[in-house]
Amino acid sequence: MSDTFKNSKVHHFGFLVLPGFSLIALAAAVDALRLANRFSRSEIYTWKTIAENDEHLLASNGLTFKPDLSINTEDTFDYLFVCGGASVRNTWTTSIGKWLTKKDQQGAVLGGLCTGTYILAKAGLLDGYRCTIHWENIASTREEFPDLNITDDVYEIDRNRYTSAGGTSPIDLLHHIISTHHGRELASEVSEGFLVDHIRNMSDPQRTPLRQRLGTSQPKLSEAVMLMEANLEDKLTLKELSNLINLSQRQIERLFSRYLNSTPSKYYQNLCLRNARRLLLQTETPIIEISILCGFTSSSHFSKCYKDKFGEPPRNERRFLSQQR
Repeated sequence: MSDTFKNSKVHHFGFLVLPGFSLIALAAAVDALRLANRFSRSEIYTWKTIAENDEHLLASNGLTFKPDLSINTEDTFDYLFVCGGASVRNTWTTSIGKWLTKKDQQGAVLGGLCTGTYILAKAGLLDGYRCTIHWENIASTREEFPDLNITDDVYEIDRNRYTSAGGTSPIDLLHHIISTHHGRELASEVSEGFLVDHIRNMSDPQRTPLRQRLGTSQPKLSEAVMLMEANLEDKLTLKELSNLINLSQRQIERLFSRYLNSTPSKYYQNLCLRNARRLLLQTETPIIEISILCGFTSSSHFSKCYKDKFGEPPRNERRFLSQQR
């Protein structure tokens, strides 16, 4: 056993798994702890999975999962992460909220993996904290919790709140935690064990920047798209966009045609429709309100554009979703 870790404090992690949770997010976090133990040749981390009851759960990929504990079992944790999935709103219960509040009062660091952030927000445990959530859920979570400080970074650490966007981003978050506890050398060994050659920082965005997706440097085009994304309800005109980025309207049209194979207006509309779809599937906001929030002048025009884009009118898609729950 290495002298470096022989007398180290053992940190106890708990993972509250919800029905339909993201298995990759949970596995990434747990395996980071496992590799830390392996490379330190010492049990510096322990972990347990918890669910609301003792029943088996289905992960988002359909695999069956048996948690170690239920929330009715008394246990203490240094870190407690909530791991959610796509339909996280359907997994909220007041029992879970009370249990998380109790663990917070006991001194546990609370966190969210993937959409677990939503459960913490619903319990009122993210008030006054900076946090992140999977990018598909940012719009709907901001709509439900307008005062919440949500970023689009891969992970956020704000005092005793640790949130991660899901997917493989728990590797980045756990790299930071392991590095803080036991140094960069061990954290780097863990990353190498994952065959990860680049660890993202807290300030890195979840989604690949447009500049990287295009494989070229087009700062003006990236700036135009960012302005569009920031102004979905009150859409900018091409003239306003032209003035803001200091390019002629014709130059903007050429950039969109060459690099995005679209007109500015069509690209803008698709941004609005994708945002509308997230709100439609993740919230109970009335369809007419969604159409307004996403910059459409009438619900009939919104419905037509939505059907052209996704193959079904918004009312049918929401009805189908409710039947699947």
